[in-house]
Amino acid sequence: MLYVVMAACGAAFYYTLTLPTLDDAARLLMAYGVVPAAVTGRIAPTPAPLPVRLVASLFLHGGWGHILGNMLFLWIFGDNVEDAMGHGPFLVFYLICGVVANLVHILANPLSAEPTIGASGAIAGVLGAYLVLYPTARVQLVIWLLLFLRFVWVPAVLFLPLWIFIQLFSGLASLGVPQAGGVAWWAHIGGFACGMVLVRIFAQAPTR
Repeated sequence: MLYVVMAACGAAFYYTLTLPTLDDAARLLMAYGVVPAAVTGRIAPTPAPLPVRLVASLFLHGGWGHILGNMLFLWIFGDNVEDAMGHGPFLVFYLICGVVANLVHILANPLSAEPTIGASGAIAGVLGAYLVLYPTARVQLVIWLLLFLRFVWVPAVLFLPLWIFIQLFSGLASLGVPQAGGVAWWAHIGGFACGMVLVRIFAQAPTR
């Protein structure tokens, strides 16, 4: 199911690239992205129902860096989490984390008129589940020092809390600042917390 999700994200991104103009792509993202100000009534409501947007937005991405970075994280951490949950439960877990992430983003940025897109909130839920299931598993990091690359193995129990701390620090710094695009920090925080809470419900028998 992990590769089905990745393929769906890839297909949606490819469709965006095939649109004739950048304006067409922008209209697509506005049509199916989550716009907090439209949900809170600050601007005119959007045509697509909110439940559709909460899910559809998880498969849309705004550029190559956006989708490749998200798919890399999903590929690294998602397969082990899916092994512990099973294919069907993993998909349900993934979508719930993504929806919760979008709702938290709306609550944290009620005035934002920018469409929120991307799988990162749902992937943050996968990271939260991974931390609970495999805290001692090692994650290989690539550190770029000028012209040299160095590969470092770090336990998940060190890497993932550091990652969520960065999200939390950035999210707190963004409070009260008008959103004009960028990273949806609070979506990451909401998704991560949701993943840590729900993992015990969805996980069956985690394997090494």
